[in-house]
Amino acid sequence: MTYEILSYFVDAYRIFIAVFSGTYILFYVVLSFLSYWAIVDHLRFQKYLEEEVLIRSNYLLGVSVVAPAFNEGLNIVYNVKSLFSLTYPKFEIIIVNDGSTDDTLEKLITEFDLVKIDFYYQEKIKTQPIRGHYKSKNPIYSKLLVVDKVNGKSKADASNAGINSSKYPLFLCTDVDCILKPDTILKLAKPFMENDTRVIAIGAGIRISNSCEIKEGFLYKIHFPKEWYPRFQELEYVRSFLFGRMAWSQINGLLLVSGGLGMFDKEIAIKAGGYWHQSLGEDMELITRMRKYMHDRKEEFLIKYIPESLCWTEVPSTREILLRQRTRWARGLVQTLFLHRKMFFNPKYGRTGSLVLPFFFLFEFLVPIIEFLGILSLVISYCLGMMNLNFLLVVSATVYLFYLSITTISILIDEILYKSYANYKELLILLGMAMIEPLIYHPLTVYASLKGYAHFFMKKEQKWGVMIRKGFDTPNKS
Repeated sequence: MTYEILSYFVDAYRIFIAVFSGTYILFYVVLSFLSYWAIVDHLRFQKYLEEEVLIRSNYLLGVSVVAPAFNEGLNIVYNVKSLFSLTYPKFEIIIVNDGSTDDTLEKLITEFDLVKIDFYYQEKIKTQPIRGHYKSKNPIYSKLLVVDKVNGKSKADASNAGINSSKYPLFLCTDVDCILKPDTILKLAKPFMENDTRVIAIGAGIRISNSCEIKEGFLYKIHFPKEWYPRFQELEYVRSFLFGRMAWSQINGLLLVSGGLGMFDKEIAIKAGGYWHQSLGEDMELITRMRKYMHDRKEEFLIKYIPESLCWTEVPSTREILLRQRTRWARGLVQTLFLHRKMFFNPKYGRTGSLVLPFFFLFEFLVPIIEFLGILSLVISYCLGMMNLNFLLVVSATVYLFYLSITTISILIDEILYKSYANYKELLILLGMAMIEPLIYHPLTVYASLKGYAHFFMKKEQKWGVMIRKGFDTPNKS
């Protein structure tokens, strides 16, 4: 009886995996065409409204740059000076000291000649208590506002405090360790002003700063990552930002604007409730809630994505930190899907409920589980003497070659458009990494995803975790 049940499981799984793999490939073929059209449209219409004209316009929207900081004393001065290099006529910089236990606040006060001020603070989004607001006595730093608050144990709480303290209708949320291109604000703010339909959020490409030369918070020279884990993440970033998110942007189905670089309509973000401080994937959860808010009010909206690299950030360089980060991301994914489960296939929520959320459930959440069941099925097949090598080879080769094609196309598009790499050697190394990624790197991310799911369903205590940074003190460090 047991043999029959196991045999039935193996046969049923083979049929399921064949159908699922075919559907998966079909969806990504469609996404590849959408991504291509989105990039072509962006290149064709990027001069629809000339940036020089926009800068001189009386209708230029102000932007508040919000950057939470917790124990960033090592680089905080360089980080802030880097933000001052942004070229936009109407912006402010809000650094939120989230209860740092090091000398982050002291360094800011000393370097920028800050004094505590009386500040009219409206808590439109509830946060941990604010200790004070600081402004500089030096007019050179008049754009800088430092918010000191009690630690909220999450980036979300600190970001919300920055949003509450901001004065402009748009806010750009970033991390203090991120290095932004000088024209980042202009690139991101432009779609808000040139679209008739209300734009509520904008994202753009993020690249890896590991191994780049950084001097006093400024990107001096871009280098290809030297370490293995950052190289694999370079593949992920190119594939997900340039390929996946451009496709979803084309059909206004974008569900994720990275927490490292995203610009938002402040009014809609506040009305949607701001960042949820209990979320471990607060960036995805906020976009989902903003979409829900607009659908509930039957208002048209756009969430756009720009296929340009505007931000460089440090990524985990060790397996321990990488697994911790990916476990948190996976838990944030299932947390968001579970929280908004009532939106699934609800006509009220348009393509968000009928297409986007189901896609993330099927092809983001379920895939690690299906891969684990696949390994289990192989073990059972081998033990029962039912191993079908032809089926295994055909399915594995099809999925592998399709993945390799998508990754290669993404790398080549990125290289043709933006010349991201110094020479062909770096390009060939990246293509070589793509060939071994499914065998070496992918199993780690699957393990981290399953661990994150287990933590969620077991209701394990939520922890943000600490990203150990190397710092920007010397060249070739990030």
